[in-house]
Amino acid sequence: MLEKIKQTANFLKEKGFYSPEIGIVLGTGLGKLVNEINIDKVIEYTDIPHFPVATVESHSGKLIYGKMKGRIIIAMQGRFHYYEGYNMQEITFPIRVMKLLGIKYLLLSNAAGAMNPKFRKGSLMLIDDHINLLPGNPLRGINYDELGPRYPDMSRPYSGLLNDKLEAIAKRDNIELNKGVYVAVTGPNLETRAEYRFLGTIADAVGMSTVPEVIVANHMKLPCAAISVLTDECDPDNLKPAYIDDIIETAGKAEVKLIRLFTALIDEL
Repeated sequence: MLEKIKQTANFLKEKGFYSPEIGIVLGTGLGKLVNEINIDKVIEYTDIPHFPVATVESHSGKLIYGKMKGRIIIAMQGRFHYYEGYNMQEITFPIRVMKLLGIKYLLLSNAAGAMNPKFRKGSLMLIDDHINLLPGNPLRGINYDELGPRYPDMSRPYSGLLNDKLEAIAKRDNIELNKGVYVAVTGPNLETRAEYRFLGTIADAVGMSTVPEVIVANHMKLPCAAISVLTDECDPDNLKPAYIDDIIETAGKAEVKLIRLFTALIDEL
């Protein structure tokens, strides 16, 4: 795996992806942030050696390189999920590559279901901590000391510095920003009423991504922050069918607030 990561990083350097400072992962329905980037280069995932291919319709599958607020940015327009059939090492492969390219911070976004009854559809949640219910771990197998330690600490998986800045920006700009625990499940089906009752006792929002990427970021001592766009309200006693088109539409509307938060944060880093 290590050799493949290096090969991919070298390939991207040859294509002009030099010394990015900040990496961004854009989740379901959250691709418009790239409009804020002064784009220099774009490459399809299919053209990158060893890169997986995005199979979800709402994920574009492009790697974007350019500048935002004077910072050199590399953005994944579309991520990979366990439910697509990829293993954990494949899902997190791009995070490894971005770190080798030189990023100092990682910003992640996702669409998630709100289980906390105080949280509303269309609002944002800053992830303060997570629970991993995915059937695997990206650190399973041989450990490469060059990438990180065998037993990385996860006492604070999300950067206190970045989270504090995001909360301050939200307060300053009057953006509703909830804070809570995110639980990652396999998917791709949404949850049953009983599952929401169970998951709601341990977390505030539920989704199908992000956690493997955060584990790998911590393994490589890469500070990260993640924001969930809450696309549906998961009240087991008043549960209505959730459709992917509605989820994408809600994510798209709420993305405006996410863009404001991320661009302001990048301006301050």
